Amino acid sequence: MAFVSQVMKKGLDLVAADFLELASEQRLEILSRLYSQNQKVSVIAKEIEATVPEVFRNFERLAKAGLISKESDGSYAISTSGRLMYSQISLVKFLSENKKYLKAHGFSDISDKFLQRIGALEGGEHVRGFVKVLEKWRTIYENAETYIYNVLFEVPYTADFIEPIAKKAGRGVRVRSVFSNTAIIPSDRKQVFEKHGFRKLIEEGKVERRMREDVKTIVILNEKESCVMFPSSDGSPDMGEGFYSKDPRFHEWCLDYFTHCWGSAGPFSESKLKST
Repeated sequence: MAFVSQVMKKGLDLVAADFLELASEQRLEILSRLYSQNQKVSVIAKEIEATVPEVFRNFERLAKAGLISKESDGSYAISTSGRLMYSQISLVKFLSENKKYLKAHGFSDISDKFLQRIGALEGGEHVRGFVKVLEKWRTIYENAETYIYNVLFEVPYTADFIEPIAKKAGRGVRVRSVFSNTAIIPSDRKQVFEKHGFRKLIEEGKVERRMREDVKTIVILNEKESCVMFPSSDGSPDMGEGFYSKDPRFHEWCLDYFTHCWGSAGPFSESKLKST
């Protein structure tokens, strides 16, 4: 046990040393610029409006830490370690920029493989307020050309939500939804379905539905934009606040999460739905 503790301590010491090298706005800026292309000290010093000696000292620190290396032409290149290290900065940025949100929300139903990639959501638009969230939600439906995918706790069965889905599905847009088996639906849902021909769309396989136990994280996406809403810290779904983006990395995270939920969901059962 003592040997394991020593090994763990040594590993944490190494991590702490690397974090120390990253604990500088200028060194992070240097890594950011080298991440795109090799650069010389003088060029970066001019671009970030700093003195050459000051920037050179930070170049030397990064080189000593093995995060960058000097090339034969005098320029510097980011190393493999530096590239991997900097690729994880998006995670720290997401956490730093959303501290207030994260105090009131959690990732209780998100597995480690998705938590480790949560930095992909960095840069997403933080949407606050139920009305604004619904506007983004509706926009995703209206802009869909190939597919509409959902992981839902409940659905607003209003005309401005149901009509776009029915029209898109009728035109060949694939619609797939994973519902919570604890979902609560309005009592007039069946009438709304009949009015917009959903029964036929379902029978034709144009609208597909599955169920998953206790959905907490909500995801809505089409082929180019996506929105995700994480649960409150008490574990209850929160449709009043979330993140929206057209960024490919953000979209990939949402698509992979939907695919995971769809693959692990069971058959849809009307009898499990609860009416208000």
